[in-house]
Amino acid sequence: MNQLKAGTLLSYLQMTLSVIIGIVYTPVMIRLLGQNEYGLYNTVASTISMLSILSLGFNSGYIRYYARYKKEKNDDAIYRLNGMFLLIFSVIGVTALLCGLYLTTHLEFVFSTGLTPDEYGTAHVLMLLLTVNLAVSFPMSVFSTIISAHERFIYLKLLGILRTVLGPMLTLPVLLMGYGSIGMVAVTLAVSVVTDTCYLFYTIRYLGERFRFTSFEKGLLKSLFVYSAFIALNSIIDQINWNIDKILLGRYKGTAEVAVYAVGFNLYHYYMLISTSISGVFTPQIHRIYNESKEHPEELNQRFSALFIKVSRIQYLIMGLVASGLVFFGQAFIGFWVGDGYEQAYYVCLLLILPASIALIQNLGIEMQRAENRHQFRSIAYTVMAGINLGLSIWLCQLYGAIGSAAGTAISLIAANGVIMNIYYYKRCGIDIPLFWKNILRMSLGLIPPVLFGMVITRAVRMNSILRMALCILMYSLVYACSVWLLSMNHDERELFRRFARRLRRVKPS
Repeated sequence: MNQLKAGTLLSYLQMTLSVIIGIVYTPVMIRLLGQNEYGLYNTVASTISMLSILSLGFNSGYIRYYARYKKEKNDDAIYRLNGMFLLIFSVIGVTALLCGLYLTTHLEFVFSTGLTPDEYGTAHVLMLLLTVNLAVSFPMSVFSTIISAHERFIYLKLLGILRTVLGPMLTLPVLLMGYGSIGMVAVTLAVSVVTDTCYLFYTIRYLGERFRFTSFEKGLLKSLFVYSAFIALNSIIDQINWNIDKILLGRYKGTAEVAVYAVGFNLYHYYMLISTSISGVFTPQIHRIYNESKEHPEELNQRFSALFIKVSRIQYLIMGLVASGLVFFGQAFIGFWVGDGYEQAYYVCLLLILPASIALIQNLGIEMQRAENRHQFRSIAYTVMAGINLGLSIWLCQLYGAIGSAAGTAISLIAANGVIMNIYYYKRCGIDIPLFWKNILRMSLGLIPPVLFGMVITRAVRMNSILRMALCILMYSLVYACSVWLLSMNHDERELFRRFARRLRRVKPS
């Protein structure tokens, strides 16, 4: 099995483990921390996460230039590229450290009246630990990016799986011993240092990469900044869209409201993982296709369109089950999952998931734009979207709390992803969007029977026990699987699932 196929399977394994562990671990963590401290942790983590914009999109730039030098078989240029990136990210790490230390000592500037005096004390320690974690992660991210550029997905994903499993396993005893959110963040920092060290060791020892810190290619840094500028802008926009809501809620409504929003957002995050876990492994392939076909625009458009539609169809089949299942069973699930006090998280979840679905099944197009250096327009469109989101969220969160914040995000997502980006993909990127939507509309016929079944079963059955809800979800999943097999999937997709089933049958129990 090649690295791409193995990486895809391991990505889904990591995604599955992440979702399962999150579903099991999150309610335990919430009960041990309490609603207010859980909200405080999310508020501080979102604030520090805003500093990730300092990466300026350079990671994507590395893969772009690595692919170019690899095609030219220019090892010396690759080593100088490695050295330049390590220097850049080391400077970024120091900058992040200084910014985080400033925020740590000026929490009142960030949170205003949103926290109690006791919460400020805890927030100081959390902010410091998360700042150190982020500052270290910047230079260490160079090594995982190099591994990805080499398409060594097996090692990359196995280490990601280890990180996914190890974090909660070590954190739970710390929480049970009463160390709270501070202990939880300390464990996160320790696990990050260990895994980052493994990335470094693999890059040096097994990939044989070298780092040269002199004689950088003339004009490369300027070219990199030009290429990455709009990716950086997009990173800022993502932070506004997905983190500012928690900060605004912490500032205006308090940490309990942040906790409600965070529960709904966590479900959205798991949903997003389904999409990104498969699309992420195609990044090097997209850049390789571009370098092979960039002199032949028609061929490039055809190859990009074929890959775009093929991957999007698979994503739609899987994500359609999750999204429709959350509509019918999400409210009952959240009640059993995290208990009372989080009822509004269901509406937060749907307001984030349903509008984002278009972008998530089309997210291969993001890297295609970057490969062709056409990502500037997306950044501009998303800047407008972020401005709309920020303005609406400031207003709506004060009126309607967590639901208001999510509604502001939903409106901006529909405008940017549902309309503007589809037009751009078609007009400027050459992706066959009409054919894409013909495929999606044709596949949607398979959703009609399970949706009708879901409407009937939720009206006929009171889901007042976990067992009853689980049985309903199982029946719904079977109806969905049969329906999309008959009405949605094409021959290649059925064969893909048949091959996967045959591989599972060949696995012998030890």
